[in-house]
Amino acid sequence: MPDYMTRRRLLQSGAALLTLGVTGQGKIPTAHANEAGITAANEAIGKTMRAHVADGYLPGAVWLLHRKGRTETGTAGTFELGGGKPMARDTIFRVASITKPVTAALAMMLVEEGRLALDAPVDDLLPELSDRRVLTSIDAPLDDTVPADRPVTLRHLLTMTFGLGAIMVFPEQYPIQAAMREAGIAPGWALPKMSSDEYMAKLGSMPLAAQPGEMFLYNNGLDVAGILIERATGKRLGDVMRERLFDPLGMKDTGFDVPPEKRDRLPPQYGPDFAANDGTLKVFGPDEGVDFTSQPPLDSGAGGLVTTVDDYLAFCRMMLNGGEFGGTRFLKAETVAEMTRDQLTPQQKAGPHAEPFMAQGGAGWGLGMSVAVERIAPWLVPGRFGWDGGYGTSAYTDPENGLIGIFFSQRMMTSPQPPETFLDFWTHAYEAIG
Repeated sequence: MPDYMTRRRLLQSGAALLTLGVTGQGKIPTAHANEAGITAANEAIGKTMRAHVADGYLPGAVWLLHRKGRTETGTAGTFELGGGKPMARDTIFRVASITKPVTAALAMMLVEEGRLALDAPVDDLLPELSDRRVLTSIDAPLDDTVPADRPVTLRHLLTMTFGLGAIMVFPEQYPIQAAMREAGIAPGWALPKMSSDEYMAKLGSMPLAAQPGEMFLYNNGLDVAGILIERATGKRLGDVMRERLFDPLGMKDTGFDVPPEKRDRLPPQYGPDFAANDGTLKVFGPDEGVDFTSQPPLDSGAGGLVTTVDDYLAFCRMMLNGGEFGGTRFLKAETVAEMTRDQLTPQQKAGPHAEPFMAQGGAGWGLGMSVAVERIAPWLVPGRFGWDGGYGTSAYTDPENGLIGIFFSQRMMTSPQPPETFLDFWTHAYEAIG
């Protein structure tokens, strides 16, 4: 099956593309009253995940809970479905869209330094986005356009309201959907296979699907934000991230590819076997567009990182602590507060292309990350922020309870509803709140 067809099948299964694993309500947990709440929660997670491995649903997983200075980790299963090398705490995972909060944090560091501006036009660094034409309606022919009524800003990119992204209509119906797919910039599990300049040239060759600031369209804004960072610094996104975030935070196993000496710690990626169409899994490798063994042509700020649970914990702890970690200040507290507040209007969240990403009304979107706004599920504590990755990862920070949860697996999301593993992890994680 051609790549674009399998990509469409995965997207057709919904916001599984990299959507939040909290759209279902789950069971309200009974809190453990003992002092070591995360220990009991961790044990419950382990029991549940081992059961998922035993029934063949999950090859393996690694997870972490952190609260009040205490960290618990666990593993289940193996690298390969049904056997092989055991999962370990230092296993490296492709984490897909939980890359987005990292890209947003780096962009806001540059805003604080005056190298970028949150609400100024990005035209000077991204001329491809200047003088844009906009479709008269999202389903219009590509030549049925009007001028953009405002310039694109960094805020538009980080809130994914700049005018292009995932259009949640399946089967594919709109000319702009086909144009993005044919250009190789449509959201999907296969990251863009082109340089940043090529990406911007292709994106700039087509009209926007909506006026800047009008409509939430998932994903592409964070790739463009990563390219904006590159042009502002004159360096590749991965190099800037390493200098400004990864090295200072001690994130030694995080990047956009896995070097040869660490590849034995990278498990295969599994996804649905569309040819079999019977619910079985298959390995998604280079033939399917999933390859992290060499430097990619584009460092995808929307979904390209690999990391470990401990590395990502360092980033989450920095954000939980208002932008400071290990005696180093990365962001001002007020900047973190701005990033982690809901930036969307009710109309933007209710749109058909946004609704699958809003946790049935329990979440909104900040700058580069989901933000909980209503407790319609145990874990949707207002102010909780983070995101999920379509390769099977989930990471959130709950300031009210001081809780960080990280769950990494290598089974792709395949439904607009959260996978069982996400629901079980977060249900048990909130048993730690006692």
